[in-house]
Amino acid sequence: MTRVERTVPAKADDVFAVLADGWSYAAWVVGNSHVRDVDPEWPAVGSRLHHRTGAWPLQVQDITVVRAIEPGRYLGLEARLWVFGAACIELTLEPVPGGGTRVVMEERAISGPIKAIPHPALAAVLKPRNKEALARLADLATGRGTTLR
Repeated sequence: MTRVERTVPAKADDVFAVLADGWSYAAWVVGNSHVRDVDPEWPAVGSRLHHRTGAWPLQVQDITVVRAIEPGRYLGLEARLWVFGAACIELTLEPVPGGGTRVVMEERAISGPIKAIPHPALAAVLKPRNKEALARLADLATGRGTTLR
């Protein structure tokens, strides 16, 4: 499992509001280039986010499915990666003493050829990618208007 974390100067509800907005995923998920559709019940368990991954012209259409949710605290996703398999992504929000929210993002391959990639090699790609994703998520959450500055 690859784990990254970031402390965001925003309330957990503001961070979770970004996660709950399926249309925002192309703005913060690195590699997600276009959101095609979001199920109306997103982020309820079983709901789907329909997206394109990759850079044009090498984009593939795929989906991400909500596997678990604790509003304001946790979102568990299964991201399908076309023929490469699927990954489990868990986002946990923890209040920080004095204000802010620690966002922990954990990702692991769960099926397909990507599961055979040795963890150190996969982590070398995922850690920088996921650090950037959390930086973008933080920017969106702090821009929602309820920051702790």
